[in-house]
Amino acid sequence: MNSIKTDLLVDAKGLACPMPIVRTKKAMNEIEAGQVLEVQATDKGSKADLQAWAKSSGHQYLGTLEEGDVLKHYLRKSSDEEMVETKHPHVTTNEELEKKLDAGENIVVIDVRESAEYAFNHIPNAISIPLGELDERISELDKEHDIYVVCRTGSRSDLASQKLAEKGFTKVNNVVPGMSAWSGLTATLNK
Repeated sequence: MNSIKTDLLVDAKGLACPMPIVRTKKAMNEIEAGQVLEVQATDKGSKADLQAWAKSSGHQYLGTLEEGDVLKHYLRKSSDEEMVETKHPHVTTNEELEKKLDAGENIVVIDVRESAEYAFNHIPNAISIPLGELDERISELDKEHDIYVVCRTGSRSDLASQKLAEKGFTKVNNVVPGMSAWSGLTATLNK
C-alpha cells in the first residue's frame, strides 16, 4: 500500500477520549494551513470523535485507515478563512441537570460516551447512544422531548448537541462539565 504523505504524526495510541482530540488540537496549532496530520489511535471511538471535531472546528477530515488495532486518521488543517469553531448555544451545568432530575421533570438524558464508559458509571435512566452511533440511532429520539446530552467533559456532548440541532431537534442542551465532575446519583450496569 502506498504511504500517505503527512506533515506531522500524532501518537494517541492507548489513550481514551478526549485525549486523541486534545493531542490533535494541540498538533493542529503546530502545523501550517493546508498541511496534513496523521493521528494514530487505538480508541475505536476516536474515528467518530475526530470526524465530529474536524467538522465543528472547520478542519477537514480526510479519512481513516485501519492497520491491525491501530486507526490512522488523516486531517487537513484549514486556513483561518475556512476555520470557524462552532459551539452548541444551549448549555446546562451539571447542577442544573441534577435539579431537574431531582424534581422529576420530564426530560431525556442521552449519554454519548462509549458503551464501556457508560457501563461503569452513568446517570440513572440515561440512554446510552455513543457519539459514533448517533446518526444511525437518531430515530430513537423524539424531537418534542427536552434532551440533555452528557459525555465525560462536554466536548462529545457539544458535537452531539450540534448534530441533533442540525437534524431539527430544538430542545437540546449540552451538559458541562459532564460525567468527569458529576456529583449526582449514578448507576452501573451491575446494579
